[in-house]
Amino acid sequence: MRLPRTLAGLTAAVLCLTACGGTPGGTSAAATPQFVTPAAESSPETLVATLPSSAAAPSASAKPSPTPSKSATTAVKVKYVFPVKASNVAFHPTHSKYPATDIFADCGETVVATTSGVVLEVSLKDLYVEGSPDGPNNGGMSVSLLGDDGVRYYGSHLSKVNTNIKAGVRVTAGQQLGKVGKTGNSSGVCHLHYGISPPCAKVGDWKVRRGVVWPATFLTSWRKSGQKSPVATVKSWKSAHNCKA
Repeated sequence: MRLPRTLAGLTAAVLCLTACGGTPGGTSAAATPQFVTPAAESSPETLVATLPSSAAAPSASAKPSPTPSKSATTAVKVKYVFPVKASNVAFHPTHSKYPATDIFADCGETVVATTSGVVLEVSLKDLYVEGSPDGPNNGGMSVSLLGDDGVRYYGSHLSKVNTNIKAGVRVTAGQQLGKVGKTGNSSGVCHLHYGISPPCAKVGDWKVRRGVVWPATFLTSWRKSGQKSPVATVKSWKSAHNCKA
């Protein structure tokens, strides 16, 4: 928005995986898991994420601009989908060491983008060495995505990443990213490690990227075609932790 010249100067199955982070007593699709509910979060069924304007709001005394700038705030509708397309799939409601989720499905099942956004990081090689300390190679082959809602979504242990999925590429909700696998520190079990976090440093901050808020309640919604948003929960975590995991 442009300020008047006259007032210049104004102005987010199943096995126990101790290595990846599965908790004792894994759950199956038929079981009723005990969910660990994160801090209260609320969001509309259809999220409208607001992109910030580059200009500050004018004072009460400022005259309205005769021709509004196209850079003014724009509303973007965001759609959410479950990240694994498979008929036989289950997931842990909790995770060891840090908040995340292990989504169990057969190796080779399709992994898709949770929402529309831009790819941040892609790992095309499994560089994990068994027994090594926790680090960025734990995930094996992986993809992280910055959603249009401002939230980062991370999936790892993939067996394959699609050739068109590269850093900087734009994707849409439900677009195929790769295939379920067991690369990295997966205990040899086919599954998708799934983490939700704020982008923080965007790349390289693996401790945040692997997950900082519990995804289970959102996954439950998306699996039923719901649109529960993690934006408020992620924003709250970032405010409380200043991106320190």
